[in-house]
Amino acid sequence: MIEKKTCCKNAVILMPEPVAEPALNGLRLNLRIVSIVMFNFASYLTIGLPLAVLPGYVHDAMGFSAFWAGLIISLQYFATLLSRPHAGRYADVLGPKKIVVFGLCGCFLSGFGYLLADIASAWPMISLLLLGLGRVILGIGQSFAGTGSTLWGVGVVGSLHIGRVISWNGIVTYGAMAMGAPLGVLCYAWGGLQGLALTVMGVALFAILLALPRPSVKANKGKPLPFRAVLGRVWLYGMALALASAGFGVIATFITLFYDAKGWDGAAFALTLFSVAFVGTRLLFPNGINRLGGLNVAMICFGVEIIGLLLVGTAAMPWMAKIGVLLTGMGFSLVFPALGVVAVKAVPPQNQGAALATYTVFMDMSLGVTGPLAGLVMTWAGVPVIYLAAAGLVTMALLLTWRLKKRPPSALPEAASSS
Repeated sequence: MIEKKTCCKNAVILMPEPVAEPALNGLRLNLRIVSIVMFNFASYLTIGLPLAVLPGYVHDAMGFSAFWAGLIISLQYFATLLSRPHAGRYADVLGPKKIVVFGLCGCFLSGFGYLLADIASAWPMISLLLLGLGRVILGIGQSFAGTGSTLWGVGVVGSLHIGRVISWNGIVTYGAMAMGAPLGVLCYAWGGLQGLALTVMGVALFAILLALPRPSVKANKGKPLPFRAVLGRVWLYGMALALASAGFGVIATFITLFYDAKGWDGAAFALTLFSVAFVGTRLLFPNGINRLGGLNVAMICFGVEIIGLLLVGTAAMPWMAKIGVLLTGMGFSLVFPALGVVAVKAVPPQNQGAALATYTVFMDMSLGVTGPLAGLVMTWAGVPVIYLAAAGLVTMALLLTWRLKKRPPSALPEAASSS
């Protein structure tokens, strides 16, 4: 209690001390995070909904080649890659809530593009152009919504919990993609491309209406660092992430071909094991990064991922491959948040959006080149070799992270680039 004396009779009035808000932990913390990252869930749901529909629609219904069907899907990923640094910079300047709303508006407009493409179906080239435009807008929208929701979540719960925010973002991403694909097929069967487009627009609009009344967090004031300086502070962490992402890339892209080459069944179940291990590890170890430190967690994860990839590459029986896929999912699960925590803290608060976006670009690029390069290796040396090669790349990530941990603070990228 605080004593307050009056000026007249020297009486003492006991005033209650201000009560600090209880520390966030457990369920309350997770609920606050989920209340923000659900907007990223909505953006990824709009990605998942057309994912299993558009390739077949372009190839079968519109009569275009498989090249054009693949290009329509890839346009979204290229747009995400190119726009992600801009999303981070605008989040630093305007605040993350505005960026999330802008991103969700892009998701809405992508559905509108699909709707226009359906209306213009009598003119195939115009319809294809409208589909492509919708995919580009979706890619930009996702980069804004994804980057903004992470920074918004950090602003709500504090930078101490940035690892948990990033982890939950990954969980909702996988959940939305897993739900979106079968739901999109159902929507297409119900109402054709028009039904799919209206569903995408409805999801995005509902998320926008939920986001608008939410309190925003202020953008950090201060002179932002130029992009080159931000890149200089995060690129080594990004390189470690890129190398480790090769393991995820070869599992997601080539595990079906691996099982076919071995004459085994169960490739789909192996992918399910990967997803369960990925999400389960993030749920089971929410405080691991805070307790052990980002670099330590990353090195442990690299070790687990390496063992998993080696098991897949040398598997003589299906159970060995399944255990390997499970371990790879467990290992890769915490790599992004573990290194991301260190990367984001390497810059001032007013540059954390740019740092997160720049760091994420390394994974985008890695996943973009892993498929073609691994395909060349597979053609030359066989499918199992790509998993052994990926294990070698993850080993390089482990050594790089170990060197980062052993280097003195003055030699770390954040210090070296600030001079």
